Amino acid sequence: MASCSRGCAPAVRFCQRLNRLKTLDGDMMATSLKRCLSTLDLTMMGVGGMVGSGLYVLTGTVAKDTAGPAVIISFIFAGIASLLAAFCYAEFGARIPKTGSAYMFTYVSVGEVWAFLIGWNVILENMIGGAAVARAWSGYLDSIFNHAIQNFTETHIMQWNVPFLAHYPDLLAAGVLVVASVFISFGVQVSSYLNHIFSTISMVVIAFILVFGFVLADPANWSQEHGGFAPYGMSGILAGSATCFYAFVGFDVIASSSEEAKNPQKAVPIATAVSLGLAATAYILVSCVLTLMVPWRTLDPNSALADAFFRRGYSWAGIIVAVGSICAMNTVLLCNLFSLPRIVYAMAEDGLFFSVFARVNPVTKVPVNAILVFGILMACMALIFDLEALVQFLSIGTLLAYTFVAASVIVLRFQPEKTSSKDTATTSPNGNAEVSPAPSESQTTAEDSEEPKQYESFSDKLQLVERQKTRERRGVGLLRAYWEPCLDRLLGDCEPGEVVAFCVTILIVSSVSLCAVLEFGNEQLQFPVWCFTMLVVIFSLAYVISLALIWIHEPQRNAKTFQVPLVPLTPAASILFNVFLMMKLSLLTWIRFTVWIAIGLLVYFGYGIWHSKEGLRELQPKDMAARYVVLPSGSLVETVQSVQPDGQVVTSAPQISPSAAPTAAEASGKR
Repeated sequence: MASCSRGCAPAVRFCQRLNRLKTLDGDMMATSLKRCLSTLDLTMMGVGGMVGSGLYVLTGTVAKDTAGPAVIISFIFAGIASLLAAFCYAEFGARIPKTGSAYMFTYVSVGEVWAFLIGWNVILENMIGGAAVARAWSGYLDSIFNHAIQNFTETHIMQWNVPFLAHYPDLLAAGVLVVASVFISFGVQVSSYLNHIFSTISMVVIAFILVFGFVLADPANWSQEHGGFAPYGMSGILAGSATCFYAFVGFDVIASSSEEAKNPQKAVPIATAVSLGLAATAYILVSCVLTLMVPWRTLDPNSALADAFFRRGYSWAGIIVAVGSICAMNTVLLCNLFSLPRIVYAMAEDGLFFSVFARVNPVTKVPVNAILVFGILMACMALIFDLEALVQFLSIGTLLAYTFVAASVIVLRFQPEKTSSKDTATTSPNGNAEVSPAPSESQTTAEDSEEPKQYESFSDKLQLVERQKTRERRGVGLLRAYWEPCLDRLLGDCEPGEVVAFCVTILIVSSVSLCAVLEFGNEQLQFPVWCFTMLVVIFSLAYVISLALIWIHEPQRNAKTFQVPLVPLTPAASILFNVFLMMKLSLLTWIRFTVWIAIGLLVYFGYGIWHSKEGLRELQPKDMAARYVVLPSGSLVETVQSVQPDGQVVTSAPQISPSAAPTAAEASGKR
């Protein structure tokens, strides 16, 4: 057995390296970036990231092909599902005001390799999203001029016929990305100012569409004569919700900007809620106006709003709609170019990506290298790739990030606050939490024994006395007092938060299994009815039981920053919905995902794992830690411990603490 343990030790240490967590500094507001963004700035960024070309294109496409006028309900369902994910991002953005968004949130709660893979996928999603928006921007502008730009490029420059590539190089799309990258490199205030301008114009155009559209509305377009309100039934509404969900992708730019916010604890949750509410309201009302202006069967999916005004005899209104569409796409472009370099910067700052991208310009206080390099890469993608080929690769990275962030919320909510032995200053993700070190189970069970009782500091002894008075108040991550008599023998020996972390894993596995059976069980796999039903029941029970086991543990209660309501129910529902949408993605998307993950693992094991700052921190000698031992006689003895890099503790000779000398003297006098 001893030889087996020695043989497994390298594998155990390797797994520990892969799953090490990021250590946050005590001062969460310290940053090399510039904190200058207000709540209004973050709100406008959120609106700009969500209200883009989807408002002018997606509404007509879903209404005509999927849901009919019931696209309104589809957007309501999609907005609620997006709110679940937005809550999780808002809690982390307020609790950990650092750039990096989903990458950072995963790093502090799940582990290093998972955080790298999340960041790696989000990088590709932002690059593809920005390139796709640039292609759409170019195509929309070209259509206004009767495709004169495309004809000139194909005639005088070049064209090619290669699968997955565009028929001609889109110089306009590449040019707008390069110009936008240059503007963003001037500083966060310049980016915010441009976003304010384009978002304001876009919202004014939306207000014009709503007012003028309701004047032209005809309720007869929802009548049975034209197919009714929900011609595709509930299945069409749900399918439309899955498509409409991607319209709200973009609110994570707020969390990415939290390191540059003046007061992230308040600004991030408020901006997330307000921007998501405004975006959902805009999508719902515009869908209502669009389907009331003209019959939904006659909508043009490429330019539904402009075509609707043209068919009602107001062609001049199409020009206003075109201006709003261009401005809306500009805001989405800016948000992609704003958040992408900051994720790269966060990964490089932690040593997991090339250090050249961690450099911040001393004047503009932005990661210029990351902005320009990835802006040029995005421009190259927009130059040669077709819009349809880009769009079909979207979504999986975003959904995966949403899933990990929701899981991270549950894990961190049921983890106790960690304190350093040097000065008992908190190193937990909650930088504002009060220091409240909790004694371990070994200390509490030894309170009535004759063995010496050990405490990290005097405050541990005081807290233990208070805990003895109020036994109903359990430590974070432990069983609630009500369930302790029933389950303490089964789960009482586990470390705080250990059961919750295991249950979160079961929650994700059961969600994936349940959605896979529901999506592929009947058609592709052709399960018999009894087998299909049995699998659905088994995986549903596993999901519910894991949720219940998480709920019976004691969570953190922090009133200083925003917290997701109804944990673990809210994050668990977000996980289930995100997994369900991932199961609906095409096989080609999963192949792209697998290839990109393989490339990411090569980068991580070739560079990241060797340059990780957390790994370098583990190699440094730890500070001396003082512990206090209370002898049965009541005297207090201080021991000094040195924590070695391999986790062993070397204890020096015990010393009588000066503050405890009177106690020791009294004890000897009594003898």
